[in-house]
Amino acid sequence: MTKRKLDVVVLSDIHLGTYGSHARELLQYLRSIEPTLLILNGDIIDGWQFTKRYFPKSHFAVIKEILDIICRGTQVVYITGNHDEVLRKYTDTHIGTFTLTDKYSIDIHGKKAWIFHGDVFDNTTRGSARILAKFGSKGYDLLILLNRAINYCMKKLGREKVSFSKKVKNGVKQAVKFINKFEQTIGGLAIENGYDYVICGHIHQPCMKQIITAEGTVTYLNSGDWIENLTALEYHNNQWKIYHYDPLEFNDLHPEPPVNSSLNVFSEQIDYNLQPQ
Repeated sequence: MTKRKLDVVVLSDIHLGTYGSHARELLQYLRSIEPTLLILNGDIIDGWQFTKRYFPKSHFAVIKEILDIICRGTQVVYITGNHDEVLRKYTDTHIGTFTLTDKYSIDIHGKKAWIFHGDVFDNTTRGSARILAKFGSKGYDLLILLNRAINYCMKKLGREKVSFSKKVKNGVKQAVKFINKFEQTIGGLAIENGYDYVICGHIHQPCMKQIITAEGTVTYLNSGDWIENLTALEYHNNQWKIYHYDPLEFNDLHPEPPVNSSLNVFSEQIDYNLQPQ
């Protein structure tokens, strides 16, 4: 497969180390693209649920592929989220083409983008509510596992797949209210600070829309997740789009991890007018 050349790719909420993570599908996607800048916007490895008992080869293969991308000279920015918050003690680390940070600003073809995970605007991830959030995360993972088992049976019966967690999120008014408030709060702050784009993850809801306030307008983007939606944000030819994984694009849905990896590191960077602020 010929790799698609892209200016920027944003991934978030992969949750490696959990049953719900679609690591094999993500591995296919990563092997199909050649971005100038790859942004990993939080919750890449799930530190809340990480155990030695469950970390399959496909999950290791994703990490290995990202390391190979770095070794090939691609600029990779890892923005920490709440599930990989243990890395926040090492924020603003720079090693070659790799950067670890809590938030990131970039000038992309004359427009300012503000990128962060988004958990700082979620009160359920802080204080005493954080304990409940961790229990909820484990329950969510079990729901995903149950959902997969049921969908396996549905497929055998020739029926369409269903997503329990999506139905819960879309059907509960409080969840919808939270998502709308989350988007409006972030959009308002981005407008106040003069950004053209604000890019988040965290809520597992892929989105691209204009947010308008009395002070101005901003484009709000959310990269979704690799638990249910299997989405990414891509910037190319001066425009953003939401990529949705489609197994029909790939000949082999479950590729084996590569045996060898490239160890060549290219120090020279290609300038696509993507200048960190």
